[in-house]
Amino acid sequence: MYLRIDRLQVELPMPKEPDPNGAAAVQELLGGRFGEMSTLMNYTYQSFNFRGRDGLKPYYDLIANIATEELGHIELVAATINLMLTGAARQGEPVDAPLEPGKDWRNTLHSIATAHTAFVGGSQGAYWHGDYVFSSGNLILDLLHNFFLENGARLHKIRVYEMTKNPVAREMVGYLLVRGGVHALAYAKAIETLTGVEMSKLLPIPKIENSKFPEARKFEEMGFHRNLYRFSMDDYKDIAAIWKGTHPQGGDLQVVDGPPAGGPVPVLPPVPEQFAPEYHPEEIFEIAKRMMGQ
Repeated sequence: MYLRIDRLQVELPMPKEPDPNGAAAVQELLGGRFGEMSTLMNYTYQSFNFRGRDGLKPYYDLIANIATEELGHIELVAATINLMLTGAARQGEPVDAPLEPGKDWRNTLHSIATAHTAFVGGSQGAYWHGDYVFSSGNLILDLLHNFFLENGARLHKIRVYEMTKNPVAREMVGYLLVRGGVHALAYAKAIETLTGVEMSKLLPIPKIENSKFPEARKFEEMGFHRNLYRFSMDDYKDIAAIWKGTHPQGGDLQVVDGPPAGGPVPVLPPVPEQFAPEYHPEEIFEIAKRMMGQ
């Protein structure tokens, strides 16, 4: 089961202006082939389907724990998209075509289907689907796939970073470059314990250090690249059998009990012209106030 905390894993800056076309690019990091939905669901189903976990508990704990962190990653990317779309509509009556700017956005789905918020799909509007999930039942093959998936995701993050200077997008990408690096190294170390192959020597893929990106360098200076967070009150403690030793960049690897401190979840304002949460939002807010006894 899962315990949800109403905070993002990292605080995001508030945007100064809307950026709907930038949001369209960021969608790939949510629901594309190498997006956070894929990392989440691959590791989740591998943990659901894990055989022999009583004898292979460190590997089960690793996959299951990283899967839980990925829940927070889809939340973070979605929040980034939502912030980049905030303020993109103009107010007005339906006959005045207040959503007319949306027809010129690269992803019109944001204006038609989701009231200027994220959806479970990629940059071209195609929805994420279960064919992206690989759960073979073979531990070494699944770990190898996860290593590949994390590095494919890293390449896409870097390319999206190069596509936009939007500070919200770059803050999110910088954080996920660091956290994805932790996951790639963790899977590499797991493979090494099983096969003796030093997969960590392949890292980073592509061959550019996270420190080249100011937003990622900031998080590395805080030690985030050495921390594997344990997203449970009492379980998954055997990840320490894999996540130990020295980081390739120096410093000791450590398992941190509990999630990062993070930051607040942005409050999205009403968009009456999208009927979200309703055409006259003050009426539905009044109902909610009465329900809460205010």
